[in-house]
Amino acid sequence: MNPAKKFFRKYICSAIGILLLFFAVNLLLVIGFLIASNSGGRPGERFQISRFSGHVTSQNGVVCADEEALSMLWSESAWAMLLNEEGDVIWEEGLPEELPRSYLASDIASFSKWYLEDYPVTVWTREDGLLVVGFPKGSVYKYNLSNKIEDFYAMVIGAAVIFGMNLVLLLYVFLRNTRRIERAMEPILSGIQQLSQGKEVRLKEMGELAQINADLNRAAEYLMKKEDARAEWIRGISHDIRTPLSVIMGYAGGLEEDARVSQEVREQAAIICRQSERIKSLVDDLNLTAKLEYSCQPLRRDLVRAAEVARKAVSEVLNAGLGGRYQLEFQQIWQGESLWIEGDEALFARMLCNLIRNSVVHNPGGCRIMVTVDADDAECCFRVTDDGLGMSGDLLEALHRKEAGWSTQEDGMEHGLGLKIVCRIVEAYGGRILFENTAPHGLDVSIFFERRPSGVHV
Repeated sequence: MNPAKKFFRKYICSAIGILLLFFAVNLLLVIGFLIASNSGGRPGERFQISRFSGHVTSQNGVVCADEEALSMLWSESAWAMLLNEEGDVIWEEGLPEELPRSYLASDIASFSKWYLEDYPVTVWTREDGLLVVGFPKGSVYKYNLSNKIEDFYAMVIGAAVIFGMNLVLLLYVFLRNTRRIERAMEPILSGIQQLSQGKEVRLKEMGELAQINADLNRAAEYLMKKEDARAEWIRGISHDIRTPLSVIMGYAGGLEEDARVSQEVREQAAIICRQSERIKSLVDDLNLTAKLEYSCQPLRRDLVRAAEVARKAVSEVLNAGLGGRYQLEFQQIWQGESLWIEGDEALFARMLCNLIRNSVVHNPGGCRIMVTVDADDAECCFRVTDDGLGMSGDLLEALHRKEAGWSTQEDGMEHGLGLKIVCRIVEAYGGRILFENTAPHGLDVSIFFERRPSGVHV
């Protein structure tokens, strides 16, 4: 998945999660507010008139309230009265003077639902009459709501529809703004990704993020100029070294073959030739590294036979001369049909030559080197094994991590550029490489490439 799309998908999902959390928290707050605001209830509900009625007794036609009943009234600044069946007040406690002492059935029906001359009241039916408790004016609001059940359902559905429409509108506005940011940011993120891969970047310097685009263009231009200068410097140095190196090798070769000079001089000339060959090989490796790293030329993708590549590499090393302390062998383990891989035959041969020379250079006391070709149903495997000194654990770990600082000194010799080229070639053609020390000693390098059917490019 494109990193930019992945980033914005995570952003949208997290934002939707935040919205849902926002609504959930607000819903909990509303519910908590309603519970808190109604936990005490209205004075009439909090008063518990049924409990109050239990403390108002009637004995021999005389009604009286105990201390508990009076305390309940005083705590709420309330008053109370008891009406008989005719509507007359037969007992009162704190009843305001302006209120009548007798009530009609219509009056009772009215104040039991609403107010008694602006006094909010609550009532309780007893065997000896109707108990009425009133509270201070303005302390309680009372309402009576009634409607058809169909209208109630319609009101609930309407509220839900309005809430849903608001939610959809909110999500639409949010997603619209997010999409605008995504359209502005996606070129920037893609440009950064291309820049990390060494590709040329040129963004349109317009829109809300035009300044960022301009800065990224300048950074890309600076990096490209820097890399071009580096590649040009490598090419220039390589060209400048070749001419004097050819002269040195020519004169040294002449001295080595001149019978008129002493044996000591000829041996020294031979050393000069070998070291000059090594310098020439290093220059070639440096040029090849630059081409692979900076994509100076397109990679060839031909179908090549794996066994022919290995034979070519072994022959090239043997023809260049190999000391008697070294044994170089080739073995083809796979005995089935021809093994085909996709790539550049010359680069693959260079890859194996570098591995063979690496074993030679880092085992000056001599060793046995085995080059094998094997395969399974999916992959072809090149393996270069020696029984020499092997590698240190730190260098093996660095190679597996593909770190830039591969070059380390061991026994006065240097691992680095040759193996780096090997890894670059393997990476360029989608292979994988494994470095291992062998028991009891030695190095085993295995390289795997995907097999291709004969004559078929993918």
